[in-house]
Amino acid sequence: MRRNLLGCALAALMLAGPAWPQTVGPGGESATPSSAITLSDADLAALKDKGHKAALLWHTSSDFVNAVTSGATDEFARADIPVVVTTDAGFDAAKQRSDIETALAAGPDVVLALPLDPVTSAEAFREAAGAGVKLVFLSNVPADYKQGTDYVAVVTDDLFQMGKQAADVLAEALGKKGKIGWIFHDATYYVTNQRDNAFKTTIEQDYPDMQIAAEAGIADPARAEEIASAMLLKNPDLDGIYVTWAEPADGVLAALRAAGNTHTKVVTLDLSEPVALDMMKGGNVVGLVADEAYELGRAMAATGMKALLGEPSPPFIVAPALAVTRKNVADGWQKSLHRDAPQSILDAAK
Repeated sequence: MRRNLLGCALAALMLAGPAWPQTVGPGGESATPSSAITLSDADLAALKDKGHKAALLWHTSSDFVNAVTSGATDEFARADIPVVVTTDAGFDAAKQRSDIETALAAGPDVVLALPLDPVTSAEAFREAAGAGVKLVFLSNVPADYKQGTDYVAVVTDDLFQMGKQAADVLAEALGKKGKIGWIFHDATYYVTNQRDNAFKTTIEQDYPDMQIAAEAGIADPARAEEIASAMLLKNPDLDGIYVTWAEPADGVLAALRAAGNTHTKVVTLDLSEPVALDMMKGGNVVGLVADEAYELGRAMAATGMKALLGEPSPPFIVAPALAVTRKNVADGWQKSLHRDAPQSILDAAK
């Protein structure tokens, strides 16, 4: 997964909500589209030559993080605000705390970060919040933090739309009928919970001729092939399978190949070269649904800069989702990650 949500889930447990008709925040906040968060020429002029600095404190390194970083850096550059520190905690909450101390020594006015652990992160970011640093969080919130006081806003994906679009892609590939399997993230984490439940809700409400005939939870992506093999053994006639994100989807593909199954269609979330390559070569995969990672970074930076101007922020901001299929893989990669798709995929698309 482009954020390794397994690692995030183990470190950032949050209450799972029901299947919502739209994306809501970890505390039930209503979503504001990222397109609403913009800076005018007057805003940019007011920010320039003030000596402002920014820091980016990430949880890991990945294509996703690189795209978020690019979006944030480009947006800060519009106001001549340098990014003075960028860190990678390697999914280690203790290292993230050390990263915060390192960043604060550089004197940033804005910090963008994904908090790894609600309790540890609450302690770690408290010094920054107390020093008046504008904190904008990606997806997670430290425990007991109050929006508008301790942090500016949370920015994440349009979670409901990601799950819904996955359901729509699979339904289209199956002619809106058939039996499918649902492999969901078996952890209490609002990001994956909302995405998974949105897929299930959409199938149940919008596609009466489609039946979720098999369900299985997964916590460890390494067990995906085993879980999928068991599901297929009990349900060899499945027409499709939804997989909670791309890493375990690779294991599901391995199970299908081992069974010689070319019939069952697969849809998953987040961009992945091996999974997308299967799609491009006419394999089991019919689509991947991604977020606009570059837009996430842009919106986070814009939110932080508006806070520097003293403007209030909506508490929960979401970037769009997009379905990536064989027809739009090159454009989809560019729109999501702001870079070209891997050469293997571009070659397969020719």
